Amino acid sequence: MKTRNNRRSRARRRSGFTLIEILLVVVIIGILVGVALPRLGGRKRQAEIAAARADIANISTALSLYELDNGSYPPSLQALVSNPGGAQNWNGPYLQKGVPKDPWGNDYIYTYPGVQNPHGFDLKSLGPDGVESDDDITNWQK
Repeated sequence: MKTRNNRRSRARRRSGFTLIEILLVVVIIGILVGVALPRLGGRKRQAEIAAARADIANISTALSLYELDNGSYPPSLQALVSNPGGAQNWNGPYLQKGVPKDPWGNDYIYTYPGVQNPHGFDLKSLGPDGVESDDDITNWQK
């Protein structure tokens, strides 16, 4: 009877993982996460910049359609969604889902007539930092 109980207790002790094995797995997972996160963070920023460029292209197309219908660009981006009143040939909404915010939650900045495009308009996002700087995404820089 004692030998049977000894076998069971030895089997019980051998099943499962030791503390060293568990700590080793946790350390390996930590290293993998430490390597993967910075790479994923860079991809997120690239995706946000691409989304801002796509928004600027879509808004620019809507502004051009408004200009074709009315002979001049609108006074604000909101005129792409609802008739500003003075637009005789308004044929909108030119943006079906409203005026989007940039990927960082800020409004796109629209200027007509443009400083960079004096015969057209300027459209930009202030980019990830939210202030005018070199990371701004614009309709005049590709």
